Amino acid sequence: MKALKYSDVCLIPEFGSCSSRSECSTTTVLGNHTFKLPVVPANMKSVIDDTHCHWLSQNDYFYVMHRFDIDIAKFVDKANRESWKYVSISLGVKPADLELVTNFKSWGSRIDFITVDIAHGYSRLMQEMLSHIRSKLGDAVFIIAGNVCNPEGVAALASWGADAVKVGIGQGSPCTTKDKTGFTMPMFTSVLKCGNTYASQSDFTTNKRIPIIADGGITCNGDIAKALVAGADMVMAGGLFACCSDSPAVALTIDGVVHHAYFGSASFENKKKRTHIEGKLNHVPTCGMTIGDKLIEISEDLKSAISYAGGKDLSAFAQTKYLLV
Repeated sequence: MKALKYSDVCLIPEFGSCSSRSECSTTTVLGNHTFKLPVVPANMKSVIDDTHCHWLSQNDYFYVMHRFDIDIAKFVDKANRESWKYVSISLGVKPADLELVTNFKSWGSRIDFITVDIAHGYSRLMQEMLSHIRSKLGDAVFIIAGNVCNPEGVAALASWGADAVKVGIGQGSPCTTKDKTGFTMPMFTSVLKCGNTYASQSDFTTNKRIPIIADGGITCNGDIAKALVAGADMVMAGGLFACCSDSPAVALTIDGVVHHAYFGSASFENKKKRTHIEGKLNHVPTCGMTIGDKLIEISEDLKSAISYAGGKDLSAFAQTKYLLV
């Protein structure tokens, strides 16, 4: 079977039962929190910063603060002192990250979500980090781990302690992993394969499906609906937000048009050294909207997609059929 990108499929409309698209609900639950959208800006330096994180938290949108060139401890302290609705951070798997988790335990910091975010999540280092977080912080924290691109990886990360798994390798527009290494999986097929993985595949009495965050390959709002149809619970997007007028991405004018410098986490622009580069810099034209405006637009488009799916909330996508194009 051919592996499919989002652009390889089209969704088939069903009988519409709602009186108005505005009736449709896009709310979703992750951990102990309810969010307005199943969409999260990518945890990348050119996509999100602490100001956006605060705004997203207070307005009931999900965020994950990136881990590059910032003091995560200070970020957590600020969010705690200012009583944000929730605190959501990224960590890696280096000794400093393990030490930070230990410190959070001793400090008594409130952290609601930790995303352990590395390029190859199906690995020993991930296993050790997830075990460490659980041993220090217990079940109070909701752990997202990634990235992987197959069901075996999803099941492994869940068995190691992850509550949700981030799926997507080599499919983001500023990512060059697929070209540099040959390893990747087109997103629609990857999410389709991973979206029905259970926490204990050998013990069907648990019947606990692992939540999936689809990360990469989103080029337009319609791709969000396609990711949800494939089985995603949450969709991560980078370029959709990096192009916003208030994004942290550096703005520059090219041929009279404002562009934003959107770069991958494994790019030279992010790492500041030319070792193990698997990302690049893209100059994306501005969309002319703030991130808040973009979230409203996504909400409107997703409500419309729900109406085409024949339902009134996100559950409608579970029955949506698709064709190859």
